[in-house]
Amino acid sequence: MNDNDVKIPELARTLGLGRRQFLAATTAIATAGAATAAAGGTAYASPAGNANGTLVPASKRGIILYTVRDAVSRDPNTTDLASGFKEVLGELSRIGFRQIEFAGYRQHANAEGGADLGTVAGATLLRSWLDDLGLEAEGNHGSIPSTITPETIAAFDSACEIANILGLGHIGTGGDPTGSAYVADWVAAAERWNFFGERASRHGLKLYTHNHDIAYSFLLDSGPLDAAGNPTRSSGIRRLEHFLAHTDPKHVFLEMDIFWAHVAQYKHHTYTAPDGSQARSVFDPAAVVAAQTKRFPLFHAKDGRRDATTSNGYTMTPFGEGDIDYSTFFRRVGAKGSHNPMWEQDTAPGGAANPGQSLAFAQTSYDNLAALRG
Repeated sequence: MNDNDVKIPELARTLGLGRRQFLAATTAIATAGAATAAAGGTAYASPAGNANGTLVPASKRGIILYTVRDAVSRDPNTTDLASGFKEVLGELSRIGFRQIEFAGYRQHANAEGGADLGTVAGATLLRSWLDDLGLEAEGNHGSIPSTITPETIAAFDSACEIANILGLGHIGTGGDPTGSAYVADWVAAAERWNFFGERASRHGLKLYTHNHDIAYSFLLDSGPLDAAGNPTRSSGIRRLEHFLAHTDPKHVFLEMDIFWAHVAQYKHHTYTAPDGSQARSVFDPAAVVAAQTKRFPLFHAKDGRRDATTSNGYTMTPFGEGDIDYSTFFRRVGAKGSHNPMWEQDTAPGGAANPGQSLAFAQTSYDNLAALRG
């Protein structure tokens, strides 16, 4: 089954569009026309449910399943707790989440559907559960090919096919385009991502990369060169800022992890300038988004408490229990209510001592996400 097997208007079939693509296109046309008529120019429409100062509309409250990976992966034959995709998705829907981001498609082999749902049949089954539960899948942390060959192109096209069966709007990865600090490697990564981004667009998808703090460290792009011919100093531009400047905004997008962006603010503030002097530049996550807010369709809404005893400066917490000022962040980035924030907490699983912790944290975090006003 693919997206066209779902009942859609005849016009969509004629145009070769899937159900999600057709609905997105018609909604965009309608809202854009209304906004332009009202404001005399281009404007963002206010999504449904964005009344009374709500910063994250009910339809936009999401979670990445990595947060509850212990529940997805546990053996349903050994516990009464929610286990596997179907039961976990049911719990998340009951809590109130409406958007899901996958972190791969594997679960325990004893869960309904078997171990690997990253196939056409598996994705079809997942889609049926999502639809029944009133959930919408937005993205997946998969992998983007590191080379461009006929084989990697075919593998990427297959991943896009699975994404379309699931109804995803985005396809991406949980890692940086490159782990290198050197400008030449970021130039090469931008070229590769431009290629696969354009290909994702052909499938009706937005290609995105997800960041950790190192992506907002300073790029080594200035001399003198080391023995291997690599630059040793920086002009002051950050790695992902360079990436944004050298990729096509129509095809390549970012998912800012707001926690790790604040860690970058804490850690990556000084660089060695071309003349050898020490220069200071404090990172402003919200300003980076606000300057080109459409390039950040997804966020990881991960919270943290300030903690100077750690190298990161923050310790992860359930959403709303940390010190990151999310109300101000969401107000500053613009396009109110138009982004897709996925709650994530890497440390949510409680292990054998507290196997219900990740889903309990999911309830707390949903409640606090829903309570944001601004």
